[in-house]
Amino acid sequence: MTSKGPEEEHPSVTLFRQYLRIRTVQPKPDYGAAVAFFEERARQLGLGCQKVEVAPGYVVTVLTWPGTNPALSSILLNSHTDVVPVFKEHWSHDPFEAFKDSEGYIYARGAQDMKCVSIQYLEAVRRLKVEGHRFPRTIHMTFVPDEEVGGHQGMELFVQRPEFQALRAGFALDEGIANPTDAFTVFYSERSPWWVRVTSTGRPGHGSLFIEDTAAEKLHKVVSSILAFREKEWQRLQSNPHLKEGAVTSVNLTKLEGGVAYNVVPATMSASFDFRVAPDVDFKAFEEQLQSWCQAAGEGVTLEFAQKWMHPQVTPTDGSNPWWAAFSRVCKDMNLSLEPEIMPAATDSRFIRAVSHLHVVPGQWTGPEAGFPLTAPPRPCRWGSQL
Repeated sequence: MTSKGPEEEHPSVTLFRQYLRIRTVQPKPDYGAAVAFFEERARQLGLGCQKVEVAPGYVVTVLTWPGTNPALSSILLNSHTDVVPVFKEHWSHDPFEAFKDSEGYIYARGAQDMKCVSIQYLEAVRRLKVEGHRFPRTIHMTFVPDEEVGGHQGMELFVQRPEFQALRAGFALDEGIANPTDAFTVFYSERSPWWVRVTSTGRPGHGSLFIEDTAAEKLHKVVSSILAFREKEWQRLQSNPHLKEGAVTSVNLTKLEGGVAYNVVPATMSASFDFRVAPDVDFKAFEEQLQSWCQAAGEGVTLEFAQKWMHPQVTPTDGSNPWWAAFSRVCKDMNLSLEPEIMPAATDSRFIRAVSHLHVVPGQWTGPEAGFPLTAPPRPCRWGSQL
């Protein structure tokens, strides 16, 4: 990617940097500019373009390369357009300038998560079309909003719409995590996000007194129980070299709220936690465990969920899955090493997996899932030396 001047830059890199300059940053992403960007890509590549407004101001853009056999289920290449917020004071370059240094490193928000993948989809299709390829299966590229804040105004709504069903997707690829080695990490499942807020109520009073049954005392007991569980899971991960992070349940204390003054004991305090629950966990039993920790802390301690994903799915990575067999066989033929894992975070793939049984293609393979989303990162590259 090193170049002496803009005139020597590969067109795909120029396009990538153009996309990076579109400020699709939460909490106020410029989705309109992103949609226009992909409309123009469709025009240049001779692809079909469909815009699906799943909620006011939230548009899913679908670029389609028709296959020669429309009876076959399609290939779905998904990516999200929004990026997480930035703290510009911690950046060496403007995060929306897409600055490229003399060694070819590009600095921009969204460079890895996940605008590079969007451009790789487009570049792959461009090259294949230039080389005159046609494929039996239709290929859809979906560019969706809202993923970074849960996908509730994006893919979660899109999969419930007839436009998604009409895609008849059989196999899907989504984002992953860059592997520092030459191997490709392929995620066949992911942990479920549970965002939990524990609220404790107790006796208020003046800060100079020894007041019993305070909100802080009871909240402390719950926090201690949850952090003890966290340490147990951490030790389990560290003690087993065969376990990857996605195979255990993680939790972090992310917010503490309460109090009005230094000398006033508050009547209410709360703590918020970000749980990422492993797919093999008994969800009902785990929720009962959380409730028991609250009950053990005393009266007036409750919990509520800001987010609670209850539909974990696992894409088979063995001979029972013909899609995986075909995918892994081609990778092997290309001497590409695959490392299947469980995604430690959450992606839009969870929504596709959850509804995959709804779009079974008649005459096609109809195993436990008609669609098999995988999440895979790009080959390690210099794009996105700052995320």
